[in-house]
Amino acid sequence: MTTARIAYVQWPEGLQPAGPAWDAIHRSMESARPDILVTNEMPFGPWLAERANFDAQAAQRSIALHEHALDALRGLGAAAVISSRPVAFDGRLANEAFVLESNAYRTIHHKKYFPQEPGFFEEAWYDRGAGGFDCVQVGQVKVGVLLCTELFFNDRARAYGRDGADLIVTPRASGTSLARWKTAGTMAAIVSGAWFVSSNRHGQGALGQQFGGAGFVVSPDGVLLEETNEATPLRVVTIDLHAARTQKAQYPCYVKEVP
Repeated sequence: MTTARIAYVQWPEGLQPAGPAWDAIHRSMESARPDILVTNEMPFGPWLAERANFDAQAAQRSIALHEHALDALRGLGAAAVISSRPVAFDGRLANEAFVLESNAYRTIHHKKYFPQEPGFFEEAWYDRGAGGFDCVQVGQVKVGVLLCTELFFNDRARAYGRDGADLIVTPRASGTSLARWKTAGTMAAIVSGAWFVSSNRHGQGALGQQFGGAGFVVSPDGVLLEETNEATPLRVVTIDLHAARTQKAQYPCYVKEVP
């Protein structure tokens, strides 16, 4: 049986890659030792898009912090880390999904879909950037990434399934209303025949935005399994890659699309 151990988390708002909170994360990872760690979306420092207007200095601070944090992520002991970070792009930012594996950095794609509402003024801060929705090989696992709001565009999950994804991951920064996220994650698993894992931010932002935590995992046949909480902010699921590959031949994955 071909398996992989996938860690998913709820990390605190304003996280720094040093200090007591990071030390606790490091200790939990030492015992977990996953094949892939999936973090929440842009996990370090304050949530920029809580503010309605782009701030170039704040953007640069976040770029620098996430760049500095790459070494801290490498030091966690996971064979690979999938996360996202802000990068400079066309006078604003792009939200870059990436994988760290064997100390090598690979860009996956830049986030394409953005909300624009209180707490999440992402259209004001982020450009759609470069790159499309291609699967990436991470160890023995073929992975598709949907950053936060991208999860609600279900055609992307279906396309990942057609491309043979074993696992779809969603690093996110979402509020306390969790039902739609779990429904969307379940649908992503069902239409792709892939395992689905999501990690989320947790805690209150500087302007009051509350992030809901609850990283969770869904099996390829659409069964919602465990989730994180304040008592257990990191969980590890062992995924059966054969189950994902077999599910591709099951309903509704095999149904032909209308051209």
